[in-house]
Amino acid sequence: MLSLTVYPIVFLVIWIVFAIIATLLILRLVLTYADPNPFGKIGKFGFWIRRRTEKWVYPAARLLATYGVNIRYGPLITLLVALILAYFLTQVLANTFFVIDGLIAGIARGSASIIIGFILYGALSLLVLLIFIRFIASWFVFSRATFLGFVRRATDPILVPFQRLIPPVGMFDLSAMIVLLIIWVLQSVVLNVFVR
Repeated sequence: MLSLTVYPIVFLVIWIVFAIIATLLILRLVLTYADPNPFGKIGKFGFWIRRRTEKWVYPAARLLATYGVNIRYGPLITLLVALILAYFLTQVLANTFFVIDGLIAGIARGSASIIIGFILYGALSLLVLLIFIRFIASWFVFSRATFLGFVRRATDPILVPFQRLIPPVGMFDLSAMIVLLIIWVLQSVVLNVFVR
């Protein structure tokens, strides 16, 4: 089973990468506030970290500047986003391995019910992924020609009716959370009806 052999390795790799990124972001934050001599060893190291992390921190700093918050907190926002993404990525991969293992078990047993159940479960999981990508992408500008434009077009038929009922609160779209809860209930129903 892939979820018992491959997933633990992938899980470990994801969290090691997150730990490296988190270390760089925390060092950047500390060195920014310490403000070392730019010509000394620590100052040069701080400049090297700043150069390596700028592409990750810049969107968060731009968002903070929009709301009049000190942009020095950009690494903290980036760290929070990285933590959420790492957690969500591990959940998506666990779900993917779960669906693959379920399909393999359904094929091995010759059970059409299990196969249909896991296909439906996988389709709902893909929808959850697209809604999450849209939620994260709502902080950034994108055109309809990009992949994020495709995500928006794919999720509009589901989210727009809920957005009419529940308008956004500030920059948070609560309708997406309601849709995610409904999808998770549907996934549970699919597993109970088709698989168990």
